[in-house]
Amino acid sequence: MQQVVLGKTGIAACKNGFGALPIQRISEEAAAALLKRACEGGMNFFDTARFYTDSEEKLGRALKDVREQIYLATKTMAQTAEDFRRDLDASLECLQTDYVDLYQFHNPPFCPKPGDGSGLYEAMLEAKAEGKIRHIGITNHRLKVAHEAIDSGLYETLQFPFCYLATEHELELVEKCRKADMGFIAMKGLSGGLLTNSAAAYAFLAQFDNVLPIWGIQREEELGEFLSYIENPPAMTEEIRAEIAKDKEELGADFCRACGYCMPCPAGIEINTCARMSQLIRRSPSELQLTPEVQEKMRKVEECRHCDACKKKCPFGLDTPALLEKNYKDYKEILAGRVKV
Repeated sequence: MQQVVLGKTGIAACKNGFGALPIQRISEEAAAALLKRACEGGMNFFDTARFYTDSEEKLGRALKDVREQIYLATKTMAQTAEDFRRDLDASLECLQTDYVDLYQFHNPPFCPKPGDGSGLYEAMLEAKAEGKIRHIGITNHRLKVAHEAIDSGLYETLQFPFCYLATEHELELVEKCRKADMGFIAMKGLSGGLLTNSAAAYAFLAQFDNVLPIWGIQREEELGEFLSYIENPPAMTEEIRAEIAKDKEELGADFCRACGYCMPCPAGIEINTCARMSQLIRRSPSELQLTPEVQEKMRKVEECRHCDACKKKCPFGLDTPALLEKNYKDYKEILAGRVKV
């Protein structure tokens, strides 16, 4: 079994981490079956967040009997020390544990530090002293905040989007974390569903021995693929390199990563679906993308107020209103049969 040691934390995790955001979309029974199978199959690192509705509760109920055999990581979006403590206590209760292996600030717009006036980092240290958390981490989608977190020396792990569409900027972060003995947790290894070859995604990330991928899983067949890689990890081949090169050329840099930090939209547009519909419908075509419900979601784009709120909040600097307009135009042409997918 390939393992990753998360820097100075000493956490030795299976190279396949379980990203528990998607289990909020399935029933408690389905989630329990998935989580138990993952654990029995060798996965031992489970990442969730207070923000993920009932994900923590599902994790707690399914894995409470094997708590000492796994690592639990969760996150808080708290903006004050008081909210931080409230979030942590709620997470511990939901996860049915008295400690979290890794507690992370969840995509903060700044890098929390002692004495910055927020009281957040002080609350993190207090929780660690109390034994409620064992290691301190941060997640982000902003390069500036990520670099600041590494340079600060205050964090033991960084969670950041990283897949085979990565640019030199993400590769620099990975190497910088290595040099700082800081764990790197790769989220969005399949770029929010745009990448469909999990073997290629795994093979790319396997090249970095300090990177722990967490795969967002909600279906048995998805889990089966990743569990099979524990015993038979895909290697980087010329065929996989060619597929990666093709995807990079096709997608470029101007695509929505579905991180959701542009939401909510004042006009009620589901931006993180509508701004990437063209790629989704071509790369993983399905009748589900043409249902009346999805058509109604796409029609909401007509109500865009061009307030640019989404554009200002996009951590990747995308012109989101322009992407929405482009994707909606393309979608209408597909519905009319003028464009084939």
